[in-house]
Amino acid sequence: MSGFKLLDDSSTRGVPDASSDQPLGLTVHSMPNPQGVAQDLARRTGSGRWKMLLLFLVCLAPIVASYFTYYVVRPEGRRNFGELISEQRPLPDLAGVNLSSQAGNLKALHGQWLLLSVAGGECNESCSRNLYLQRQLRESLGKEKDRVDWVWLISDDTPVPDKLLPVLKEATVLRVPLRGLSDWLVPASGQQLADHLYLVDPMGNWMMRFPPNLDISSAAKVKRDLERLLRASASWDKAGRAVSADAGK
Repeated sequence: MSGFKLLDDSSTRGVPDASSDQPLGLTVHSMPNPQGVAQDLARRTGSGRWKMLLLFLVCLAPIVASYFTYYVVRPEGRRNFGELISEQRPLPDLAGVNLSSQAGNLKALHGQWLLLSVAGGECNESCSRNLYLQRQLRESLGKEKDRVDWVWLISDDTPVPDKLLPVLKEATVLRVPLRGLSDWLVPASGQQLADHLYLVDPMGNWMMRFPPNLDISSAAKVKRDLERLLRASASWDKAGRAVSADAGK
């Protein structure tokens, strides 16, 4: 009997007990839902665009604030002497040549405040007076003068008098077609293009037209307008053009 018992014990050793059998636990991972992935990607893309837009608005805020202060608030309570141009008129892509017959482009002058005049190359008495006032106005701005260029746009092929050349070394001079200028600048009713001084902001937009026939007395009012604009834009406009100014030198 002991033999049978021994055989019975050995035959059952290592055989799992049926009562201890349990089903295998498996975790099933579902495949990503393409629609859900697309929605998540769209949310992330949209979030990135909003962040970029917010950053752009933060950078733009000082410019908007300065223009709002000048055009709307006007804390000094004074009216501007020059006529504000409500319609945005950016510097045109207008080719020309400087006094050294080097090719240039009017659009390349952006990045700086421009106090400019228009006249034929012979430069009559009115033209000479405007050039003188432009130079004096810039010099009167003191340490802020490097933020302003005085510009003469010559509207024909007439040679410039030799007596003007030494003075014009400090100016930006560009000979451009009159037709192109007339499409950009507009004189007051009853006036000629050459009768005014014009002001262009550093973003390249013509923004102000000064009354015709300026003299020393009225030039002081032009200076006040320039000083207020320079103060209003001091937080974002610095001296020196963002691009090369060789076009008119």
